[in-house]
Amino acid sequence: MTTSPYAARPWLALLDETQRAPLDPADSLVHALRDAVAAAPDRTFLAYFDARLGYREVDELTDGVAAHLVARGLRRGDRVAVLLQNSPHFVLAVLGAWKAGATVVPVNPMYKSGEVAHVLRDGEVAALICSDRAWETYLRETAAGSPVRIALTACERDFQTRDDPRVLAFERLPQAPDADDLVTVARQGGRGPEDRLPRPDDIALISYTSGTSGTPKGATNTHANIMYNAERQATGLGLPEAPVYYALAPLFHITGMVCQFGACLSSAGTLVLTYRFEPGVVLEAFAEHRPHYTVGPSTAYMALAAHPDAGREHFASFVNLSSGGAPVPPALVEKFRERLGPYIRVGYGLTECTAPCASVPPHLEAPVDPVSGTLSVGLPGADTVVRILDEQGAEVPLGEHGEIVVRGPQVVPGYWRRPDATAETFPDGELRTGDIGFMDEQGWLYVVDRKKDMINASGFKVWPREVEDVLYTHPAVREAAVVGVPDGYRGETVKAYISLRPGAEADPDELAVYCKERLAAYKYPRQVEILPDLPKTASGKILRRELRSRTGRE
Repeated sequence: MTTSPYAARPWLALLDETQRAPLDPADSLVHALRDAVAAAPDRTFLAYFDARLGYREVDELTDGVAAHLVARGLRRGDRVAVLLQNSPHFVLAVLGAWKAGATVVPVNPMYKSGEVAHVLRDGEVAALICSDRAWETYLRETAAGSPVRIALTACERDFQTRDDPRVLAFERLPQAPDADDLVTVARQGGRGPEDRLPRPDDIALISYTSGTSGTPKGATNTHANIMYNAERQATGLGLPEAPVYYALAPLFHITGMVCQFGACLSSAGTLVLTYRFEPGVVLEAFAEHRPHYTVGPSTAYMALAAHPDAGREHFASFVNLSSGGAPVPPALVEKFRERLGPYIRVGYGLTECTAPCASVPPHLEAPVDPVSGTLSVGLPGADTVVRILDEQGAEVPLGEHGEIVVRGPQVVPGYWRRPDATAETFPDGELRTGDIGFMDEQGWLYVVDRKKDMINASGFKVWPREVEDVLYTHPAVREAAVVGVPDGYRGETVKAYISLRPGAEADPDELAVYCKERLAAYKYPRQVEILPDLPKTASGKILRRELRSRTGRE
């Protein structure tokens, strides 16, 4: 009988004692908040421009939110949708909903009415917490055709007084007659009933994700899922006591929720918020708050590096910089380090595994595969098993490509009320990610691409990521995305969409030749189109599917 090379977990030899140590996390982030209040009640939990909210104050405000929701008839297990940017209101809404015994449904504020309507109906959402502007412009009407019966609104200019026009260029609206103000009810006091406190196996989040295809499905992240990964982040990043986290990733995204909000609360640290991403605002926050850690997509780091004011002094306080949510080209990591100092540590995860299942430990740097030039996304955790399977579901040897599958305490139990999708994606509790990758003999994991993004050019497989990594080595390229487009001769051929660095010049033919000199003949892009910016999600992922739709290929 052959022993599985993945069951032997070769990556354990590279983890340090802290990363291998067993965890004993709190039952939920509500319990972690209570622990932090007991240990450091006056420590700043949330910093928002010139506002400072301490742990005791946040505890009292979230008690008020919970009491209001319960008084309005919210039942244990009801769903509360939260549609807000990175402001204290998001934290108050989420913790308040959890204290009331509810499940939170985080919603991207960039969603349009139809997208929100699907989430409200599918999640059978009872309460909606959103900005006053969103409520007035489209959410009142959207909620009217849904199960929503409780509405709370917020103005993100609350708490702070700077009103930075780069991100807070909106006016406070009169309070809507059909919704209550989040901060007002928070300040009214009260407390949710003790029997509503979350249990580890309760569903904490229904996180909607499109996954590999189709209508968005709700991944059911439990409190135990969140606490495991939040605690692994808090203890495994090598940060000082009472660390300062900067929320670069949006909190409604699983990366921001777990690796920033969750990890910060687990370590009784300070979470710095600046509403939404704007490079100049972010750099000023780095200079003011001197954070130790942040995590964000590669596109955010590209934008920060391209800002004319960015300098090494902005990043001098960081102990650890992480990137997740989108592939990171090796060239970006080196260019960033050369210009600004820090080494960006990559991580890998999905909504279905509650953010990370692999990361680069703070005492190591990720290797680059000498054959493909792909940067490793890190090592699995001590309690996680990552395997690589072929199309028949059999393990492939170390070093060979196949589908990445994950088993561990961060993997969700399934999708919200989608038993068929759950059975397909989580056979025997193991997550089939839909990502193609491989693992080397030391246990380093490499992600090649999504299954659905593979290009078939005259029978040859082309992974967009490999072509993109080459394009990122060109000095003029800021962003790159490669897709397959219909071709009468080859079936499909390779097309690259590019945005250029500020002040840089390059023409499509030059970029195609650059790739041709560095890639096999069937891989280089026959078509190159230069755009001012590439389409991205709110979390910073470049939207290949939107670029494919320009070519008629979905």
